[in-house]
Amino acid sequence: MQIFSTFEHSSFLELAIASLEERGVHSHNIFAVPLNTRKSERKIFDTIHYADGVSLIDLAMGLATALSVIGASIGFKLAWGPIYWGLIGAATGFVIGLAIKWGYFKLFKPLKGERSSKPTEVILIVECSGKVAAEVEQILWDHLALGVAIINGEEHKKDSS
Repeated sequence: MQIFSTFEHSSFLELAIASLEERGVHSHNIFAVPLNTRKSERKIFDTIHYADGVSLIDLAMGLATALSVIGASIGFKLAWGPIYWGLIGAATGFVIGLAIKWGYFKLFKPLKGERSSKPTEVILIVECSGKVAAEVEQILWDHLALGVAIINGEEHKKDSS
């Protein structure tokens, strides 16, 4: 059987490996693969092929709508009229909202995956017999594994034939 698990790169991973070796799993049956972290800065603006779920224009559109209504209302009393002042209000609100949101994400809240201080994840693969698979799984969970998956090698070989 093969047991796959993911860990944060921490002392809990080392303790899990030591516990597995104490339980009789040989070190050549344990394989740990550290994942690389993002080296380049994430893009602020989305493209048609990539979107990260962070919107910069939601506040900008809301402020553009609010200020265009206010500008159009006040524009009835001003020289250029309600249409021009509504458009001026919309443009002003959009620029203010975009600046606020951009400043928030750039200065105060870095985008996910941009911080290099976060520890990387490690994939741990353990090959063992079916007799100790439940014990190995429990050891991994006890040492704070992020996720565990068990693949029964015999059943997988039958399926592929």
